[in-house]
Amino acid sequence: MTVKEPAAPESTFAATLAALRDALGDDAVRVGDAIGERPMTDWTRHGPTRPAALLLPRTTEQVARALMICNDARQPVVPQGGMTGLAGGSIPRAGDIALSLDRLAGVEEIDSAAATITLRAGTTLQTAQEAAAQAGFELALDLGARGSCQIGGNLATNAGGNRVIQSGTARDQVLGLEVVLANGAVLSSLNKMVKNNTGYDLKHWFIGSEGTLGVITRAVLKLQPQRASRHTALVALNGYEQAVALLRRLSTRFGNDIGAFEIMWPDFFDFGVKLTGTRSPFAEPHPLYALIEHASFDADDDGARFSNALTDALDESAIRDAVIAQSIADTRALWAIRECTAEFPVKLDPINFDVSLPIGEIGAFVDRCRVALDRAWPGNESYFFGHIGDSNLHVTVDGRSVPGVDHHDVYALVYDMLAPLRGSVSAEHGIGLLKREFLPVSRSAEELAAMRAIKHALDPNGILNPGKLF
Repeated sequence: MTVKEPAAPESTFAATLAALRDALGDDAVRVGDAIGERPMTDWTRHGPTRPAALLLPRTTEQVARALMICNDARQPVVPQGGMTGLAGGSIPRAGDIALSLDRLAGVEEIDSAAATITLRAGTTLQTAQEAAAQAGFELALDLGARGSCQIGGNLATNAGGNRVIQSGTARDQVLGLEVVLANGAVLSSLNKMVKNNTGYDLKHWFIGSEGTLGVITRAVLKLQPQRASRHTALVALNGYEQAVALLRRLSTRFGNDIGAFEIMWPDFFDFGVKLTGTRSPFAEPHPLYALIEHASFDADDDGARFSNALTDALDESAIRDAVIAQSIADTRALWAIRECTAEFPVKLDPINFDVSLPIGEIGAFVDRCRVALDRAWPGNESYFFGHIGDSNLHVTVDGRSVPGVDHHDVYALVYDMLAPLRGSVSAEHGIGLLKREFLPVSRSAEELAAMRAIKHALDPNGILNPGKLF
């Protein structure tokens, strides 16, 4: 790993560092080799850079003192969570101080009457899910990085994941937040009520702001009743229009019990099968695949209704074939194909796209995008997949298959195609460093001006995650 080293610290930085050690303790302030590699970059592996220092606060009060000190010194700070982002939003510059939420972790309370969970920002999503399950509830948010991503980062990027069509994005799970502003002021609104119409709903300013407006330290999230049974199927389809028709068909039949509807084009599916070291459950290849989860509250639901629905679809030529998981192992094996993206940073030099556009346009966009990529760079290896139920398409181009091509040129090609459709350059991964140039594709000049005004109001010295978003 090539690491950019920070410049020699100035006397003002030395004074800031001394003040931070006094406030947080020596064990919570690291410099040089003691920082380690993890805070240098996220899952993109883009531009690994060692920050000037790493802070590891244990409490909200310590976060507040650290930000107050840094704000007084005009010292840039980059909040960091699980470092699983795909937009470069938590990558520091050489002169920045990284503020890790790793130690500010843990579940504080589960309120069974209110059906809420209160937790610290550094808590991993999987830990939160398991705590909810032990209490007889379900935390609806779910994504492949659940074991390492943190709640604070999930909220700062408004994470989506696999079950958005059933339960919404991270934003939709939040009732209350505690946030530390750039000057150290603490906004503590750990609200548990569904109805609270008392002026501006400030929490929404920070959800999706990527740490540029404040540092999320605690959150109150909604919990849902546990789904008593889950059934998973891998379905083979003739093409995209048939996939949309199947989604509508199943949604009409089962309503909100359709928990996931993941689409995989053959390039992605075949690569996922290869990466997981498994065999395709189908005897022959197909034009498109859908991984579908049916989740019911009925404990007596043995999957027969779901199976019958797919049988009916097969009989009516609405699908080509289907394989239904018969065990937990089968379910994990099918999901492993879809979640093989965790291996992309290791197996590929990934150029990632996370776009959103009208559901009816996605299939044609994939076809045009594939043609444009092949015309520009013959022999490129590209993978198409997504959550079409919530209008989200992912595209990954292996940079190794386009040697000598600047990643920026690939970004420009895809985003230029997206602009006429009024699509979003980021459906769920944020803007960070890698998409900020292309933000005007999805946001008007007036919207960007309003965003900058909010940023200036809450962070007038510009110390929070500078260079991200704008």
